[in-house]
Amino acid sequence: MEAAPGPQARLYACGITPYDATHIGHANTYVAFDLLVRAWLDAGKEVVYASNVTDVDDPLLERAQETGVDWRELAASQVALFREDMTALGVVPPRTWTGAVESVPDVARAVTALLESGAAYRVPLEPGAGGDAPDLGDVYADLTADPDFGGVARLDRAQALATFAERGGDPDRDGKKDALDPLLWRRERPGEPAWDGGPLGTGRPGWHIECAVIARDGLGLGGADRPGGARFDVQGGGCDLLFPHHEMSTSHLRLLTAGEGVQPVAARTHVHAGLVAYQGEKMSKSLGNLVLVSRLREAGHDPMAIRLALLAHHYRTEWEWDDATSLARGEARLTRWRDAVSGNGGPSADETLERIRAALADDLDAPSALAAVDAWAELALDPARDTSQDEEGAPGVVARAVNALLGVRL
Repeated sequence: MEAAPGPQARLYACGITPYDATHIGHANTYVAFDLLVRAWLDAGKEVVYASNVTDVDDPLLERAQETGVDWRELAASQVALFREDMTALGVVPPRTWTGAVESVPDVARAVTALLESGAAYRVPLEPGAGGDAPDLGDVYADLTADPDFGGVARLDRAQALATFAERGGDPDRDGKKDALDPLLWRRERPGEPAWDGGPLGTGRPGWHIECAVIARDGLGLGGADRPGGARFDVQGGGCDLLFPHHEMSTSHLRLLTAGEGVQPVAARTHVHAGLVAYQGEKMSKSLGNLVLVSRLREAGHDPMAIRLALLAHHYRTEWEWDDATSLARGEARLTRWRDAVSGNGGPSADETLERIRAALADDLDAPSALAAVDAWAELALDPARDTSQDEEGAPGVVARAVNALLGVRL
């Protein structure tokens, strides 16, 4: 199936929660979606790419408290570092990149609309919560309002409950209609940041509704006259976002965009990058086993070698970063490629370019694309090859193709 069959391609990739710097797992995900963007651009499509940053969330607040740093300063510093890392890695930035804090008014209006339609409900608060209006309660989505819920991850009830609990859900919250119902608006708690939600009371957005609203607005999916019909092309992120995050945010988006005579919006496909392990465990902030892009850069490693180390693995696979080999192989490949394109003439680039494009068209098969460039470089560097058929400017064509399609600057 072609991910974006029309002249315009729409992508929403879930962003970071900025309480620590960019690790290799983050980079692996965003480099993968960068390949998709580059392939679309090469095909002549107009790309509408939106993303978010969850710049207020429980893990961020907890890290700020642990370190004694204001949560806003922590978020701002890590967002800036993430942007530096992405720029260094050659990642094309989204057209819109919206923070959770920035989206609060829009989310509050969306949650209010869901309440008014009967697709959401209030849950009573514990004593001391809720500020000046504790009677308003937290707001939860009523998943029974969406008959298509469950179609993204396709988990059975037991799997869904276990995964929901493991990944930030609250299945045991008293007062919910169903254990899987997700939080839409968290009312004010002592010591936590809160915003005026109008009829919702003071509080802050839930994670899934934040992404649904930012995707809707960033991709231009709201309103009866929205362009492109009732779907956008790709919603993406790491594979740990499949459930509950993509399942829940997709459900919210359907309900927010449904109306009389209007089909609800959903992504045509969900794309998930595999997780990267380190020292035998999934690389994660909670475990602290992080290989940080910024530290690799500070140590003098070329960001293009880091990118090549990532591209050596198909984006869907789960793999393990190895300090002794992962980056060394990327650096060796980068040196070889740069040596190969350093001359004025060389083997024809036509077949190589064709192979790169074919590999990316086949589910972003980056390893095969790298192999195509490897084959050209090996021939170009072979001192015994017949140079009579060399083409002037071929190395430049390969270098520009590698830059444009693979994001590697030679």
